Amino acid sequence: MVNKFLHKEIAQQAGFSLATVDRALHGRANVSTRTIQRVKLALEELVEQEGQLAVRGQRMFVDIVVEAPKRFSDEVRSAVQYILPRFSSAIIRPRYHFFEEATAEKIVKTLKNISARGSQGIILKVQNIPEVRNEITRLTKLKLPVVTVFTDCPGTERLAYAGLNNENAGRTAAYLFAQRFQGQTGTVLTTTSHLQFQGEDARAKGFAHEMNRLCPNLDLIDASGGAGLALSTASKITDALQGINNFLGVYSMGGGNAAILMALKAKSLVPELFVAHDLDRENRQLLRQGHVHYILHHELQSNLDCAFQHIASFYKSKVPTKFESIVDVQIITIHNCPRA
Repeated sequence: MVNKFLHKEIAQQAGFSLATVDRALHGRANVSTRTIQRVKLALEELVEQEGQLAVRGQRMFVDIVVEAPKRFSDEVRSAVQYILPRFSSAIIRPRYHFFEEATAEKIVKTLKNISARGSQGIILKVQNIPEVRNEITRLTKLKLPVVTVFTDCPGTERLAYAGLNNENAGRTAAYLFAQRFQGQTGTVLTTTSHLQFQGEDARAKGFAHEMNRLCPNLDLIDASGGAGLALSTASKITDALQGINNFLGVYSMGGGNAAILMALKAKSLVPELFVAHDLDRENRQLLRQGHVHYILHHELQSNLDCAFQHIASFYKSKVPTKFESIVDVQIITIHNCPRA
C-alpha cells in the first residue's frame, strides 16, 4: 500500500499497533484480510481528513457506528466531511464502522474493539436491542461517551440523542394521507427496515395512532423487516400485497423505495400517494420523477454536528453550549428538493 502518512497516524486512525500497521503496509505474513482492509480504510479516512491533520488543537478520535444501507451511510459520511472543517470545539478524527446488516454479536464486538483500542466518543445508529443497551452501559462505566443519532436507545445511559422527533414525523405523514384520503376506504402499505430501530418504531406508532384518529376507515398493512435493502424489501412488499384491496398508497419509513415501487409495478399497482424519509440520492431522483410525492427530511449535518458537540462538551468542566438535539421534520416536495 502506497501512502504519504506517518505510520503513527495510520495506527491511530486504524486503532492498531505500529507493528500491526507496519506488517499490513509491507505485505508481511500473519496479517488477516480484515486487518489489511481496516488499514486501507484508515488511509482513505486520512485522505479525507488531510486538511485537519496539520491544524493544532485538541484532537479527538470519534468512532461512528452505523447499521444502514450503503446509500444512507454514504450520506452520513458526506455530512461528516462537511461538518468537520467548520467544527471549532476540537479537531475531530472520525473512524467509520458501517454495516448494511449486522447481528447483535457483530455490533457488540465492534463496540468492544473500539473501547479496547481507545476512543474519545462513539456516535451510534443501531438497533435498540438488549445486547446493545448492555454494551452502552458498559461503555458509560468506562467514561466513554455514547451519542445515539437518528434512532435512539432510550432509557440507557447514553450521553444524548441527536436526531428527528420520529413520533411527530409519523403523525406528519398521517396528516398528509388525511389530506388526500380522509373519508375514503382502502389500504395503505407501511414499511420499516426493522422495528428494532427505535426511530422507525416511533414513526410507525405515531402514524398508526394519528391515522386511526383521522382516517379510521383506512386499513394499514405492514410489510416491515427488509432492512431497507432492495431484494429483501421487495420480497416483504410482494408478500404483503397478497389479497390487498383498494390499494391507495405507501408510507415508507425505512427506505428501499425503488424496490418497493418495482414490487408494486409487478402487481400493476400505482400508489396515489407515496411518503418516504431521507433525502438520499435515490429518493431525490424518485421525487423528481414523480414516483414519490413527499419526503420527510431532517438535516443529517445538523444532527451529527450536535452529536460532536455533545462529545466535545463531555470533556469540558463548564456547562455545554445549548444546542438543539431533537429536531422536527421538514416536508420536501418536487418544488423544494435540493439538487445535491
